[in-house]
Amino acid sequence: MEKRQIQARLIERGSNFRQFALSHGYEVRTVTQVVHRWAGHKKLPRGRLTFQILRDLSRVIGKEVLPGILAETTEQISAQAL
Repeated sequence: MEKRQIQARLIERGSNFRQFALSHGYEVRTVTQVVHRWAGHKKLPRGRLTFQILRDLSRVIGKEVLPGILAETTEQISAQAL
């Protein structure tokens, strides 16, 4: 997803990057930098914080920001259920 698409999905839910960051305990600047750097990419980030921000953002907007960002989460949940 592109940055504007992510921003639009947040606005649809009555939020924005700042409110998302504050409600999830992230620095506002960090969230905006992560979105700016990773929006539109096809590969997953290696950094834990970046991955966590993008995963949480995907959950909030209801769509994967990067392809596969939520796939590992669902696999982990399935494994824990067994």
